Amino acid sequence: MRQILHYAISDGVPWRSLWVAVIVGTILNLINQGSAIWPPHRVNLTKLILTYIVPYFVATYGAVSARVAAAKEDRR
Repeated sequence: MRQILHYAISDGVPWRSLWVAVIVGTILNLINQGSAIWPPHRVNLTKLILTYIVPYFVATYGAVSARVAAAKEDRR
């Protein structure tokens, strides 16, 4: 578990995951809530936040999984 947390916060993983979240989250929010941007509609704040958080965690999970697999391969 300690190694997984280390991978999640090292070597640029948070920065790359943030960029993925910004790009993918913005696109998904425009698709899902685009009509709510203009009055009289309202943006669902919970959906807005989750639409950025989910891509961040998915990108982080992908990076950590790749590093764990590479570490296992190196040990062989």
